[in-house]
Amino acid sequence: MTSIKAVWKEGMQFEADAPGGKIKLDAADDFGGLGKGNRSKPLMLVALAGCTGIDVVSILNKMQVPTGGFSLEVEAEPSDEHPKIYKKTHIVYRFKSDEKHREKIERAVDLSFNKYCGVVAMFKAFSVVTKEIVFEA
Repeated sequence: MTSIKAVWKEGMQFEADAPGGKIKLDAADDFGGLGKGNRSKPLMLVALAGCTGIDVVSILNKMQVPTGGFSLEVEAEPSDEHPKIYKKTHIVYRFKSDEKHREKIERAVDLSFNKYCGVVAMFKAFSVVTKEIVFEA
Protein backbone atom coordinates (compact mmCIF):
# COMPACT_ATOMS: atom_id res chain seq x y z
CA MET A 1 0.00 0.00 0.00
CA THR A 2 1.16 3.52 -0.78
CA SER A 3 0.14 6.44 1.36
CA ILE A 4 0.93 10.12 1.70
CA LYS A 5 0.13 12.72 4.32
CA ALA A 6 -0.83 16.29 3.37
CA VAL A 7 -0.82 19.01 6.00
CA TRP A 8 -2.51 22.38 5.53
CA LYS A 9 -0.03 25.23 6.04
CA GLU A 10 -1.92 28.49 5.35
CA GLY A 11 -4.21 29.99 2.76
CA MET A 12 -4.61 27.27 0.13
CA GLN A 13 -1.17 25.76 0.73
CA PHE A 14 -0.51 22.17 1.72
CA GLU A 15 2.70 20.22 2.15
CA ALA A 16 2.62 16.53 1.32
CA ASP A 17 5.04 13.92 2.58
CA ALA A 18 5.36 11.51 -0.32
CA PRO A 19 7.80 8.69 -0.98
CA GLY A 20 10.92 10.51 -2.14
CA GLY A 21 10.33 13.84 -0.45
CA LYS A 22 8.04 16.71 0.34
CA ILE A 23 5.79 18.34 -2.23
CA LYS A 24 4.36 21.83 -1.78
CA LEU A 25 0.87 22.38 -3.14
CA ASP A 26 -1.03 25.59 -3.71
CA ALA A 27 -4.14 26.67 -5.59
CA ALA A 28 -4.17 28.91 -8.63
CA ASP A 29 -4.16 32.67 -7.99
CA ASP A 30 -7.84 32.99 -8.91
CA PHE A 31 -8.67 30.44 -6.19
CA GLY A 32 -6.69 32.18 -3.45
CA GLY A 33 -3.30 30.61 -4.12
CA LEU A 34 -0.09 32.54 -3.59
CA GLY A 35 2.19 30.74 -6.04
CA LYS A 36 3.99 28.87 -3.27
CA GLY A 37 3.50 25.36 -4.58
CA ASN A 38 2.54 23.06 -7.39
CA ARG A 39 -1.01 22.68 -8.67
CA SER A 40 -2.58 19.28 -8.06
CA LYS A 41 -3.82 18.43 -11.56
CA PRO A 42 -0.56 19.31 -13.36
CA LEU A 43 1.22 17.04 -10.87
CA MET A 44 -0.86 14.22 -12.31
CA LEU A 45 0.78 14.96 -15.66
CA VAL A 46 4.19 14.92 -13.99
CA ALA A 47 3.38 11.49 -12.55
CA LEU A 48 2.31 10.30 -16.00
CA ALA A 49 5.53 11.52 -17.63
CA GLY A 50 7.65 10.08 -14.83
CA CYS A 51 5.99 6.67 -14.88
CA THR A 52 6.14 6.08 -18.62
CA GLY A 53 9.55 7.75 -18.95
CA ILE A 54 11.10 5.51 -16.30
CA ASP A 55 9.54 2.47 -17.98
CA VAL A 56 10.98 3.42 -21.37
CA VAL A 57 14.48 4.03 -19.98
CA SER A 58 14.36 0.72 -18.10
CA ILE A 59 13.21 -1.20 -21.17
CA LEU A 60 15.81 0.46 -23.43
CA ASN A 61 18.53 -0.37 -20.88
CA LYS A 62 17.46 -4.03 -20.91
CA MET A 63 17.50 -3.95 -24.74
CA GLN A 64 20.94 -2.30 -24.57
CA VAL A 65 19.74 0.55 -26.76
CA PRO A 66 21.65 3.81 -26.30
CA THR A 67 19.95 7.14 -26.88
CA GLY A 68 21.52 10.52 -27.25
CA GLY A 69 18.61 12.08 -25.40
CA PHE A 70 15.05 11.44 -24.36
CA SER A 71 12.31 13.80 -23.18
CA LEU A 72 8.56 13.76 -22.80
CA GLU A 73 5.84 16.36 -23.18
CA VAL A 74 2.37 15.76 -21.79
CA GLU A 75 -0.60 17.90 -22.79
CA ALA A 76 -4.08 17.52 -21.35
CA GLU A 77 -7.41 19.09 -22.20
CA PRO A 78 -9.80 19.59 -19.28
CA SER A 79 -13.51 19.05 -19.55
CA ASP A 80 -15.78 22.11 -19.59
CA GLU A 81 -17.98 20.98 -16.70
CA HIS A 82 -17.13 20.40 -13.05
CA PRO A 83 -15.44 18.34 -11.91
CA LYS A 84 -12.95 19.39 -14.56
CA ILE A 85 -11.10 16.23 -15.44
CA TYR A 86 -8.63 15.66 -18.23
CA LYS A 87 -10.81 14.39 -21.06
CA LYS A 88 -7.95 14.16 -23.58
CA THR A 89 -4.28 13.52 -22.81
CA HIS A 90 -1.44 13.38 -25.32
CA ILE A 91 2.11 12.17 -24.64
CA VAL A 92 4.97 13.10 -26.96
CA TYR A 93 8.09 10.93 -26.60
CA ARG A 94 11.14 12.70 -28.11
CA PHE A 95 14.32 10.79 -28.86
CA LYS A 96 17.73 11.72 -30.17
CA SER A 97 18.90 8.39 -31.47
CA ASP A 98 20.42 6.59 -34.38
CA GLU A 99 17.78 5.53 -36.91
CA LYS A 100 18.87 1.89 -36.55
CA HIS A 101 17.31 1.86 -33.04
CA ARG A 102 13.89 3.14 -34.19
CA GLU A 103 12.09 -0.22 -34.00
CA LYS A 104 13.34 -1.02 -30.49
CA ILE A 105 12.54 2.46 -29.23
CA GLU A 106 9.01 2.21 -30.63
CA ARG A 107 8.65 -1.20 -28.96
CA ALA A 108 9.81 0.20 -25.60
CA VAL A 109 7.27 3.03 -25.80
CA ASP A 110 4.47 0.63 -26.77
CA LEU A 111 5.31 -1.69 -23.86
CA SER A 112 5.17 1.16 -21.38
CA PHE A 113 2.05 2.72 -22.89
CA ASN A 114 0.05 -0.49 -23.25
CA LYS A 115 1.38 -2.83 -20.57
CA TYR A 116 3.64 -1.56 -17.80
CA CYS A 117 2.84 2.03 -16.82
CA GLY A 118 0.16 2.03 -14.15
CA VAL A 119 -0.32 5.77 -14.43
CA VAL A 120 -1.08 5.50 -18.15
CA ALA A 121 -3.59 2.75 -17.31
CA MET A 122 -5.23 4.97 -14.67
CA PHE A 123 -5.45 7.89 -17.11
CA LYS A 124 -7.06 5.62 -19.71
CA ALA A 125 -9.89 5.01 -17.23
CA PHE A 126 -11.05 8.65 -17.49
CA SER A 127 -9.27 10.19 -20.48
CA VAL A 128 -8.63 9.48 -24.13
CA VAL A 129 -4.86 8.98 -24.05
CA THR A 130 -2.82 9.21 -27.23
CA LYS A 131 0.89 9.07 -27.95
CA GLU A 132 3.37 10.27 -30.50
CA ILE A 133 7.01 9.33 -30.98
CA VAL A 134 9.34 11.94 -32.47
CA PHE A 135 12.88 11.20 -33.60
CA GLU A 136 15.21 14.20 -33.79
CA ALA A 137 18.61 14.41 -35.38
